[in-house]
Amino acid sequence: MRHQGLFEPDVLIAEMRDTAERRSARLSSEKRLMLAVLHDAFECYQKYLFAVDREGRQLFEGAAAWINCTSKDYLFSFESITEALDIEPSYFRRGLAEWHKRHVAAERTGNPPPPASSPQGDAGASPSLVQSETSP
Repeated sequence: MRHQGLFEPDVLIAEMRDTAERRSARLSSEKRLMLAVLHDAFECYQKYLFAVDREGRQLFEGAAAWINCTSKDYLFSFESITEALDIEPSYFRRGLAEWHKRHVAAERTGNPPPPASSPQGDAGASPSLVQSETSP
């Protein structure tokens, strides 16, 4: 049985971001900058998912590549930022992958995205990677 509520991927990602923002008053300047970078990548990913212009596609693909990168070699890599902000990177990716899957399916059928399900509720979703392509 699928449960809806706080663990819906859209809500979950927003909740992680909001929690980090609420703590931002206590965060150092460096961590506030890291939170801003994470927030910008998240917004570019969602806003430009279906972009058809070159600039929009580049913004989406750049955000997707950055989120998918598992390297910790750079201070502002996705892995380093999520670690510094106490956000589980695979959990973030799972939620975003589920969001992606629902929105791509809805776009293909011309329907609004279906209600979100629990991240564990969809065995077909990729648990650790965010899709960077809109076609299979």
